[in-house]
Amino acid sequence: MPVLLFLIDTSASMNQRTHLGTTYLDIAKGAVETFMKLRGRDPASRGDRYMLINFEDVPLGIKAGWKESHATFMTELRNLQAAGLTTIGQSLRTAFDLLNLNRLVSGIDNYGQGRNPFFLEPSIIVAITDGNKLTSSGGVQDELHLPLTTPLPGSELTKEPFRWDQRLFSLVLRIPGHATVEPEPLGGVPPDDSAITPMCEVTGGRSYSVFSQRMLNQCLESLLQKIQSGVVINFEKTGPDPPPGEDETLKPGPQSWHCCHKLIYVRPNPKTGVPIGHWPIPEGFWPDTNSPTLPPRSAHPHVRFSCLDSEPMVIDKVPFDKYELEASPLTQYILERKSPHSCWQVFVSNSAKYSDLGQPFGYLKASTALNCVNLFVMPYNYPVVLPLLDDLIRVHKFKPTIKWRQSFENYLKTMPLYYIGSLRKALRIMGAPNLLADNMEYGLSYSVVSYLKKLSQQTKIEYERLIASVAKKVVAEGGIKVRDRGGDISLAQRRDFTQLLASITGETAALPLELNSKEFSGFQLAPLNKSLKPQGFRNAYDIPRMHLLDQLSRMRRNLLSTTCLLRGQDTDQLHSVPIAQMGNYQDFLKALPQPLRDADPEQPKRLHTFGNPFKLDKKGMMIDEADEFVTGPQNKGKRPGSDSNMHGVGGGGPKRRRCMSPLLRPGRAYSPPVSPAASPFRPPLAGETLTHTSSVPLLSVHLCLSLCLTLPFSLSLVFLIVFIDYEKIFYFLKQIQGSFDTRLIFLQNIIKEAARFKKRVLIEQLENFLEEIHNRANNMNHLDGF
Repeated sequence: MPVLLFLIDTSASMNQRTHLGTTYLDIAKGAVETFMKLRGRDPASRGDRYMLINFEDVPLGIKAGWKESHATFMTELRNLQAAGLTTIGQSLRTAFDLLNLNRLVSGIDNYGQGRNPFFLEPSIIVAITDGNKLTSSGGVQDELHLPLTTPLPGSELTKEPFRWDQRLFSLVLRIPGHATVEPEPLGGVPPDDSAITPMCEVTGGRSYSVFSQRMLNQCLESLLQKIQSGVVINFEKTGPDPPPGEDETLKPGPQSWHCCHKLIYVRPNPKTGVPIGHWPIPEGFWPDTNSPTLPPRSAHPHVRFSCLDSEPMVIDKVPFDKYELEASPLTQYILERKSPHSCWQVFVSNSAKYSDLGQPFGYLKASTALNCVNLFVMPYNYPVVLPLLDDLIRVHKFKPTIKWRQSFENYLKTMPLYYIGSLRKALRIMGAPNLLADNMEYGLSYSVVSYLKKLSQQTKIEYERLIASVAKKVVAEGGIKVRDRGGDISLAQRRDFTQLLASITGETAALPLELNSKEFSGFQLAPLNKSLKPQGFRNAYDIPRMHLLDQLSRMRRNLLSTTCLLRGQDTDQLHSVPIAQMGNYQDFLKALPQPLRDADPEQPKRLHTFGNPFKLDKKGMMIDEADEFVTGPQNKGKRPGSDSNMHGVGGGGPKRRRCMSPLLRPGRAYSPPVSPAASPFRPPLAGETLTHTSSVPLLSVHLCLSLCLTLPFSLSLVFLIVFIDYEKIFYFLKQIQGSFDTRLIFLQNIIKEAARFKKRVLIEQLENFLEEIHNRANNMNHLDGF
């Protein structure tokens, strides 16, 4: 679930106008709306969370946080105003604290237990500013400084205010006030030289210097590509450089690929949408069960890679993690070497007990197609443990010997204790769950575990407090200010009170300046709402004749209605919705009362579809299964030798369909089956299933007879089969008069309609009845009382 946080500069300098006729703040608002529209085209945007922060103090600066809806975000965005100082350092610290608020609650950082790339909450911070001087109450600053003090508990566990899955991108608006004559340079957008640029580079992001609307759109398209699930890692070379190739010359001195600060992509599982991994990246210290505290970690882990070619190792049934590196000079150099069958081992300094460099936990390797470079994360010190596990599987057949157990125990002594959980899961996947004891410790002391639990509780309290403070923000509404006149007479005792009240409500012209109450200051008399028409009538005789009926209807509704929330409005005003709220359909559904339960839960439920109320859920929708029931399933499978029975050249002709009744099979004469004769018009015997019980109320016989006379023949059969008892159908068959062929056609149509509605009992009764008819027709030349 990516988090997109927009930090909008609301300093007074954002009011400057461009040659387009709009201010910088208007351009910033439009950029956010355009970005959200472009992002909405991607199906992956369904899980996005949007936040909005400006340069005001906390909590007023948090316009939309963890609990605010999309409608609140858009409303707060449109209501932003540029007035204040350029306190971008404090606002950035607020943004990072807001993102880190529930990380200790969820345990996503996993302090002291290794860094899990698959435990992440990717966040993109987009700062839109004008790049002017940083002003605060203490003066003008040349560099960006983030405050060191923060109310967030547990902030001392990380050296930086951000985390490895949070990146900062800034759009610095440089659009001039006058249109330039020089043509706009083509190509990429250059970085800006403002004070926020170093902060962007530290977090793994970048800044954009925007000089035109076209460049702004280009930057927004680039930001859409930056929304990736991944974490930032510092890669640094250790040891000598690799030997140069045939077409390569070794250059002395540090190269650009020696140090790299880039992203590794953590791809989610396509089935669940959640990243899955097994092995962590080791910590930069050896865990000590006696240590009362944890050393602070850096936001981005420092991973060192050795340029000595090694053989990549992968063992069957032993899981490993694979992450793709973002394009960088390091990946370009590895791909140019064209060695997809060799790898470079990676280390974390001080992760081992007796080694400064540590033991390898994975390797960098180019893909076979030489189109990307992957980071393989394996068990810690994998060159030792993987051969042991391979021998356990292939040689010992999961029955380890004493010598193997001694080697495995020696390996466990060199492995950090926080790898116990991952190793136990891997052994369970392999099929050897009993190699590790259940009482093995994880490397943290009791005081550290208690401190982390305490931090989790404190962070949860701070999270709820901040959410409550953001929800309780009071937005100042414009109103009529009235000054306390002290010993003067009150406004209600003035002789011109009626005229003064009429001028306030806007019915008459405003009074002279000395009597105009809008110029007074003090308490608020009434809020000013332009969407409602004020009604200042205090006397019934003051109501105009043309408005008398409308006023009377409003008074009656206010008197009798107890559920009306909008008082004093007519029908037209009830349906008047601002344009900004017309598409807010989700909030409308939330405000609806709880619907009653369905009387028939088996019926398909109609979806709440905006714009198409007749759209049904195809999974639960009832379908007409006449063809499936009468003709049988099609293309369910081919019989042996079915190709020779196909009609036409190449076997493309239609297959003969299976029918329920023998009379419905085309091209065949009817031969009645041999069965004991039964009278079709006898009453049902005791215990015999003849009638059909339906949850739908049955229609009366007279109604069905009238329907048979007025409706088409096919609709009449539907009413007879679905809504009437089976024995009443046989009663209607007695009333049919005509020739033998006419009665036979009528009976065949009833069998066909019964097959369409899958009335198996009725079909059996009708076929027995049809058999009796043919038997009687063979014995006599006419039917008496058919």
